[in-house]
Amino acid sequence: MSGARTTAVGLDIGGTKMCAVALDVDGKVRASLEVPTPAAQGPAAILDLGASLVRSVDVGDGSGPSADDDAPSARRTLRLGVGTAGVVDRGTGTILSATSALPGWAGTPVRDELAARLGGALVTVVNDVHAVAAAESRWGSAASTRDHLVLTVGTGIGGAVVVDGEVLVGSRRLAGHVGHMSVPEAVGEPCPCGRTGHLEAVASGPAMVAAYRALGGRATTGKDLARAVAHGDGDARRVLRRAGSALGTAIASLAAALDPQVVVVGGGALRVGADLLDAAHRSLAASALPGLADLPLVRAAVRDGGAVGAASLALPARGRPPHEDLRTPCSA
Repeated sequence: MSGARTTAVGLDIGGTKMCAVALDVDGKVRASLEVPTPAAQGPAAILDLGASLVRSVDVGDGSGPSADDDAPSARRTLRLGVGTAGVVDRGTGTILSATSALPGWAGTPVRDELAARLGGALVTVVNDVHAVAAAESRWGSAASTRDHLVLTVGTGIGGAVVVDGEVLVGSRRLAGHVGHMSVPEAVGEPCPCGRTGHLEAVASGPAMVAAYRALGGRATTGKDLARAVAHGDGDARRVLRRAGSALGTAIASLAAALDPQVVVVGGGALRVGADLLDAAHRSLAASALPGLADLPLVRAAVRDGGAVGAASLALPARGRPPHEDLRTPCSA
């Protein structure tokens, strides 16, 4: 690992965790690191920690020539791709809006702040699910398709709509916000965005934990809920089935409008148990148009797809990482 020169680093900033992955000029995953997001401490703390993570995984020597510059005397410039929760202005790298999962994140100029902390790094900032979609589209479960949906279920629920190989952003940069679709399972339930009745209010990780606690269960994290499910707790399994049903309902509605070839689902909340996606499959089949009832609903294949996808967007044209080198999980 020592002496390898990094081509790009990817940083994934979520409401619960942050992950950084470094890829060298040959497309090898050379280092990875995952830590909890200091969300309650505000944007400056998140950016400080993010810059520290990038420096920690950047295995380049910091003084050699850039991998994409032919001049022998050229100084190496770090290429950083950032996938972050929230609505992103890709032109400026600024967060236009965000939910309560990242308090104060709206208005943060992520690109400029990280570039300043990292000595003028070339920084590209996109929505975190768009980063996951970049990884899945190139090397993952959607690699053989041009039209697909990518959803992530974690602290929040995000989505990316890919049509003819391009991610749809929308006129207000809000395309793909699947978590804020209205679903009958969530009627009256408060959503982190400030509205009620949205998918995220019942199917995100925190929402499932809260629903289980409301039934008398003892859980503070998704891992606690997963343990309850593994021990056959009926209430825990009912919470997952309700969340999965809502997820399938939302996917059926999206499928009717977009007719994708495949729907890819990832995110940390999938670790709570198979009941979640099983229920989503049943709900999709029951509520979708007949021609869409057998729409493939598959798990994301690229580990740490947000960080890997973000790094891929910062890569120069040369040195695209091979598929098999993108499944290395982050390790703290």
